[in-house]
Amino acid sequence: MSVALRLKGVSARLGGRDILSDIDLDVPAGQRLGIVGVNGAGKSTLLRVLAGVLRPSAGEVQIADASGHLEDSRHLASRERARRLAFVPQEEVVAAELLVGELVALGRVPRTRPWSRGGRDERAVVEAALDAVGLADRISSPCDQLSGGERRRAVLARGLAQQCPVLLLDEPTNQLDVAWQLRLLEVFATQSQTLVATVHDLDLALRFFDTLAVVGRPEGISAGPARIVAIGPPADVLSAAHVDAHFGVGSVQVPHPQLDQPHLLIHPREETRTR
Repeated sequence: MSVALRLKGVSARLGGRDILSDIDLDVPAGQRLGIVGVNGAGKSTLLRVLAGVLRPSAGEVQIADASGHLEDSRHLASRERARRLAFVPQEEVVAAELLVGELVALGRVPRTRPWSRGGRDERAVVEAALDAVGLADRISSPCDQLSGGERRRAVLARGLAQQCPVLLLDEPTNQLDVAWQLRLLEVFATQSQTLVATVHDLDLALRFFDTLAVVGRPEGISAGPARIVAIGPPADVLSAAHVDAHFGVGSVQVPHPQLDQPHLLIHPREETRTR
């Protein structure tokens, strides 16, 4: 299986502090990889390194071209990188004066020339992206008329409109109600592109990703930079032992009574419940 993204010995610093250390990671093309971990573990930092938004303090980030050849991200022009991967951050300030369609059309900038923007084909891409997130009827609405959840969906539509082989999403379900959390994860699950997303909800992580990576500190180490401490099939990574060790709670995986999917039930640790 070809590799879409590769990290080799990557470390990262923010504000003079080591956040990540010595991370090796291969993301196979077409795979859905979920990144999980407690708050402050370094999930978003890892995603920003993958996106090229944050340059690692050590190591190398490689991104595949159309033929599958891996290239050092540092050698790619910004426009070329934006053709290979789309990055949607967790929080983004949206200009109030933009119309929703204009916001989503910004995702087309890396793939078009100025004189080719706004044509029928480009509008069709924007409309399809908005339809996927349930906002097709708001294409001409000002962004400041959207709710927080609707703005989040519009920004995600911009990422879809970019039509890159790799899509990086930082907490894509943030600010969304339950129905839209499920619907959007189902939309992303049907995409043929490689998906890497940070996920806060462990049950959703278990159900919607091919592989999970836990970012945190190795057991017994309470300080210092984080690493990938577990990676593999979701059911294995979110075993009761791993959830207890890396998230500090009890858990059990149970089959859904109607769906052919496991679910993760979270509960306090036994010693916490008996206090």
